[in-house]
Amino acid sequence: MTEANAPETLDIPQLQKRLRAFAAARDWEKFHTPKNLAMALVAGGGELLEVLQWLTDEDAMALGEKDRARVSEELADIQIYLVRLADVMDVSIPQAVEAKLAANAKKYPVDLSKGNATKYSRRGEE
Repeated sequence: MTEANAPETLDIPQLQKRLRAFAAARDWEKFHTPKNLAMALVAGGGELLEVLQWLTDEDAMALGEKDRARVSEELADIQIYLVRLADVMDVSIPQAVEAKLAANAKKYPVDLSKGNATKYSRRGEE
């Protein structure tokens, strides 16, 4: 599937199967340990940050074609490592996301959080 006809939704279980097969065909399972995948995930975040480092917010929102392509590539790497890590650790990303959204809704009620970036654990310290 090419970028031009790629779907807008991501079938995570199907992607996990594809990534699992990709790793198996290359005998990479031995390298795809939770620690190694987590390290790769963080490294990908650092590479993404490198593209945006030292830019103003306005410049970051108006990247040129080359830098947008780099951002896209790094985001893809991050997603691949995240999905592979979840697969190796037998974590359902949709279930984990739903649970986290529910927890965040409790931690950050609209009436206390709207327009306020203060972390829930720091409220009242001002």
